[in-house]
Amino acid sequence: MTAGKSTGLQVDGLCHRLGERVLLDGVDLDVGPGESMAITGPSGSGKSTLLMCILGLIRPDRGSIRVGGRELTGLPDRKLAQTRREHIGVVFQFGELLPELTPVENVALPVLLGGGKHHDAYKRATELLAELGVPDGGTPTGMLSGGERQRAAVARALITEPRVLLADEPTGALDPTAREAVADILFTVSQQRGCALLVVTHDLAVAARAGSTRQLEAGALTRSLDGVGP
Repeated sequence: MTAGKSTGLQVDGLCHRLGERVLLDGVDLDVGPGESMAITGPSGSGKSTLLMCILGLIRPDRGSIRVGGRELTGLPDRKLAQTRREHIGVVFQFGELLPELTPVENVALPVLLGGGKHHDAYKRATELLAELGVPDGGTPTGMLSGGERQRAAVARALITEPRVLLADEPTGALDPTAREAVADILFTVSQQRGCALLVVTHDLAVAARAGSTRQLEAGALTRSLDGVGP
């Protein structure tokens, strides 16, 4: 492991079973700061399980997960939650924002939950939303378009300046125009901010934008699909 890589995301020998079913079978991946990797694969192949393990919401049977050089596997629950909050940003398919809150309130929430100051959190949230082109005039987030909500979700994922950015089908619920805009933002901000980006997607056009592409099938991670990514 190189010094540069150690500050991104590294997964070594990750294994997990559910009963007799093998969900992850010795998964290895390494995404350095500013790099991106897309993972594709059929439903039920283990993609969601992999993300949940990286987030610390599922404890794998074996293997190692490092985020920003920090070992996550084996951490006690409280320390794991703190590390996840401070060093991992997540963008889900449907944004998972609170529709009754304004975009600024949604984006500031991770900082406030971590004990940050109200003024600083709102100032940073406002800056991120402006940077990503999300309007915020006090309108509830539920009134925004799908693309605007996903851009707000990206802003929320970035507000803690994470070492790792995870995106779970981030364009799956968007129309083609919004899909392109959100994909542009994801891959651009990961390079600009030097965070490792791991995207799980069924969209081969989005996957092709990543620096590298892998396929997860029957718990095993293989090299890129033919014609998709390096």
